[in-house]
Amino acid sequence: MPSVRLRPLREDEWEGFVERSKGGYVEDMVANAGVTPDFARNKADRDFASLLSEGLTTEGHYVFAVEDVDSGEAVGLLWFARRQIDGEEGAFLYDIDLDERVRGQGLGRQAMLLLEEEVRARGLSRIGLNVFGGNEVARGLYRSLGYAETAVWMSKNV
Repeated sequence: MPSVRLRPLREDEWEGFVERSKGGYVEDMVANAGVTPDFARNKADRDFASLLSEGLTTEGHYVFAVEDVDSGEAVGLLWFARRQIDGEEGAFLYDIDLDERVRGQGLGRQAMLLLEEEVRARGLSRIGLNVFGGNEVARGLYRSLGYAETAVWMSKNV
């Protein structure tokens, strides 16, 4: 079974990360939040400009390549930040995304466990995240790792 490690993203990987992460965010919003592609693209642009205003040097934000241990090849990405979670400082997972070709091999689970190590190493003891309701694969993974739903947003077109 393959295994992965987290490696800090390099400057030469930054633009690819932004393109991939924004693209996934836009796709999720359109597919699962019922917004138009234009709205989703504009929101993604605003969110990224606000959250990662200093790129890889944005204080309190940590962006990693998920790297295959054997080959050294980047097979995904992971981004989290220090943030208030339920009244205490914790880590908020903004994005985890593995290449389509390596999904279903347990690498997402490995990356999430490595995230826990990174968070603990920074003196934090809580991880929060958002997952869109239609993303059943991710919701199942998070539940299997002990994450509990703390809020559910719902909407209806009338």
